[in-house]
Amino acid sequence: MKSTKLLQKLIIPATTKIVLLILDGLGGLPLEPGGKTELETAHTPNLDRLAEQSALGLTQPAGPGITVGSGPGHLAIFGYDPVEYEIGRGALEALGVDFELGPDDVAARGNFCSVDENSIITDRRAGRVPSAKARELVELLNTIKVDGIEFFVEHVKEHRFAFVMRGEGLNDALSDTDPLRVEAPILKVRAMKHEAEKAARAANQFIEQARCLLADKHPANMITLRGFAKLPTLPTFQELYKLNAAAIAINGMYRGVARLAGMEVLDASGDTIADEFAKLEECWHDFDFFYLHVKKTDTFGEAGDFEGKVRAIEEVDALMPRLIALKPDVVIVTGDHSSPAVLKSHSWHPVPMLMYANHVRADGIPEFGERACARGSLGILPAKHILPIALANAGRISKYGA
Repeated sequence: MKSTKLLQKLIIPATTKIVLLILDGLGGLPLEPGGKTELETAHTPNLDRLAEQSALGLTQPAGPGITVGSGPGHLAIFGYDPVEYEIGRGALEALGVDFELGPDDVAARGNFCSVDENSIITDRRAGRVPSAKARELVELLNTIKVDGIEFFVEHVKEHRFAFVMRGEGLNDALSDTDPLRVEAPILKVRAMKHEAEKAARAANQFIEQARCLLADKHPANMITLRGFAKLPTLPTFQELYKLNAAAIAINGMYRGVARLAGMEVLDASGDTIADEFAKLEECWHDFDFFYLHVKKTDTFGEAGDFEGKVRAIEEVDALMPRLIALKPDVVIVTGDHSSPAVLKSHSWHPVPMLMYANHVRADGIPEFGERACARGSLGILPAKHILPIALANAGRISKYGA
């Protein structure tokens, strides 16, 4: 906290522009010992050229050996201590669909899933049911009534939805219903403390009604809920860093965490990475900080698709000249965590990062990859230190002391 207060005192206004490009789950592993990671395998001439003019390093979102979700991973990169500011997935999911969470609301991330005749999960994502069909099912869920509680269900994408319950005396200390594996039954919501018993009863009543409503809607014939959370309060980017910040992200959760940090969330004209870069170009003169999020790298990593993740990285690389043509003063390229395809999950491995700036002390390493970044001058650093270093390179931190 002392370091944050000191930084706030030293922040000064400037006209410089900072771009934070997050390739979700960027860090990887080789398929075979001694091989190359996804990033090292990808043909990335533009990122390699930028790396040569940058300071390189590896980041740890929450500490050595700790695997994080995207929420804490992003908070750390935004300069917040992810241990101090713990945010539940549900709140982020609701914010991501522009739902106005109130102080009495408890939110969760919902998934449509497939269950067999014995209520055993056969597919945790219901075959990624098409969004058009999922929206019909969401409308069905919005008919559920429980005395004393209001429910709101908002579609996110494909099998995903945001779930919110509103009522007096609701507490978010609730367990998840998703066992996180197939061939297992859906769990009941449990109150983790006495104050949450009312919320647990309401959630379980909703789930039982959903079971009846969806019984003949296979493959999306049941739901799971996880990440129950109330809305926390964070100091905004404007308060902390005097930055007029914008976020360009397609997926809901990432829009949610950006909005929580006080960024203005911009809507791209489509859902491709190129559409996101086009929005960056369109709004370049309106903001001094841009957070640009790419989801595909994480999606392919979690699916175990090594080549798919390589292609996603190459797609971003091909668009990098458009970003550089804008002449940003600082560019950070990194990920919120690692998602090695070989593990099919998030992992604890430090994440590669480059920081380009007009006055950066460049390492002269002409490659952007895990092993190249391990040789970089930034070393292995906590992700929460990225933004202060970027602000210094952007001429936005004054001298401390006489």
